[in-house]
Amino acid sequence: MLKHDIEDGQASLADPAFRADVLNGLAARPRAIPARWFYDRRGSELFEEITALPEYYPTRTETALLEQVSPEVARETGAGGAVVEFGSGSSAKTPVLLRAVKPAAYVPIDISGDFLRASARGIAAQFPDVAVEPVEGDFMKPLRMPAGIGGLSRLGFFPGSTIGNMAPAAAVDLLRTMRQSLGEGASLLIGIDRIKDPALLVPAYDDAQGVTAAFNLNLLERINAELSGTIPVDAFRHVARWNDELARIEMLLEAVRPVAFEVDGRGFSIAAGETIHTENSHKYGARDARLLLAAGGWSVTREWTDADDLFALYLAQARPVETAP
Repeated sequence: MLKHDIEDGQASLADPAFRADVLNGLAARPRAIPARWFYDRRGSELFEEITALPEYYPTRTETALLEQVSPEVARETGAGGAVVEFGSGSSAKTPVLLRAVKPAAYVPIDISGDFLRASARGIAAQFPDVAVEPVEGDFMKPLRMPAGIGGLSRLGFFPGSTIGNMAPAAAVDLLRTMRQSLGEGASLLIGIDRIKDPALLVPAYDDAQGVTAAFNLNLLERINAELSGTIPVDAFRHVARWNDELARIEMLLEAVRPVAFEVDGRGFSIAAGETIHTENSHKYGARDARLLLAAGGWSVTREWTDADDLFALYLAQARPVETAP
């Protein structure tokens, strides 16, 4: 079998949505590829390394806050329900919540199937009395919950300020989708990163060890592997910058020299200095976050933040859709 036949076969097995987003994103101006495609197995592993970096304050800050407030969450939501985690990843923070709320079931949802199943096995081993029912899928779309949690109260869990990766309009759409997936009367525990000094923010997305750079560049490796790409990865560098007007960190891949390559048989060329926008991480003030949740159909019942006001956790309930002004 010829090499191009093998490559064509690999491309034909790729996720059609991944192919469409990459091809459309590379053809667009400005070029942009959605951040959700970072998370193949290698990307998921690199992100877990990022969360342990000294510069990356969100994970350790949120974890400490979660340890502190989980008993209060349990009192608010009650025991014996189902915890549904959107974008569960390694489920590293999940045991903190599960120990406190004592659910009957845990439903991790993630787009990276191999990583999801490995994490689910780990949670099942730690919590043998909890029914663990993983769902492989894109939580940006409405999902059917496992039959095993029918009739149980539901607590959605969305840590890590992942909501910040979306533009505000898309974030509102996601919150509405979560509300639809969880159902009327459900609760949501969500982590949201605060606006703060760029001197603290930027290093969290451009660490000294270069792990975040490898995470960003891995997207190009994935394109090459899954879409028969010929992108010279060494022709790009990782860039992280603070956009004060839009209150967000922006991650990009910048060409350090002119490059020409193919993806899925289509040719592209990028001049030196041009970029591919790969991720945003929006930051929110307290009032902004509450407004965002309200627009998505959630009513905040509790809010907690750390002593330095770096990060916040919100507990909210799915509220009836308002028809009056």
